[in-house]
Amino acid sequence: MKLIILGSYGPYPPAGGACSGYLLEHMGFYVLLDCGNGVLSRLQQFISPNKLSAIIVSHLHSDHISDLFILRYALQLELEQGVRDSPLQLISPDQPSDEYFRLPYKNVYQLETITEKERFTIGPFQFSFLKTIHPVCCYAIAVFVEGIKILVYSSDTEYFPELADFARGVPMFLCEANFLTEDLQKGARNHLSAFQAACLARDAGAEKLLLTHLPPFRNPQSYLDEALIAFKQVKTAEEGKVYFIESSDE
Repeated sequence: MKLIILGSYGPYPPAGGACSGYLLEHMGFYVLLDCGNGVLSRLQQFISPNKLSAIIVSHLHSDHISDLFILRYALQLELEQGVRDSPLQLISPDQPSDEYFRLPYKNVYQLETITEKERFTIGPFQFSFLKTIHPVCCYAIAVFVEGIKILVYSSDTEYFPELADFARGVPMFLCEANFLTEDLQKGARNHLSAFQAACLARDAGAEKLLLTHLPPFRNPQSYLDEALIAFKQVKTAEEGKVYFIESSDE
């Protein structure tokens, strides 16, 4: 499976960067996880929007969904021109309701709701969800290929040990690290530190950790250095890079 990093910053990008957006590809199927600002432009460096099989958004904060409101114009044209023959599947939490009801537009999206009990199958992919600790309804996402869990994306969250259980033994843990420990000591909330992300990866027995949702105003090396204290197989997500992920059984 390919994981393509389209955007890795939060809550806003630096010049030339993009917020959260992660493109999965396997057997010619493409699924986008989150669609923050700048993601649509980056997406088209790899595929045209009509190649998308589905989008899953972890939560309805703007740095994770803002380009959905631009993508819908492209989808409308694709439907009118016959390039796309049906609405694009968009899987999302339905809260906050005011944000959720902004998503429909001329039937370009086929909306479906995330719950912890639901599993979705899209081509060769299966997806399951775990609710995280965040100010709005938010879900971590597990990605399965041929029944094997191959990737877990933390989305936005504070630390909670159940997330390590959710990511147990995964080849790649894509985890937010919006803070450093010093931020938490000053009272910052709603996100993980790089050290906490590394502890979760260690406790999960993950093979590799990829730090994402980094702020644009600090050197990423600071986050890498802090994570390395607890977990050695760690890198920061690099925008535009393609990561090839294989299950432990392959």
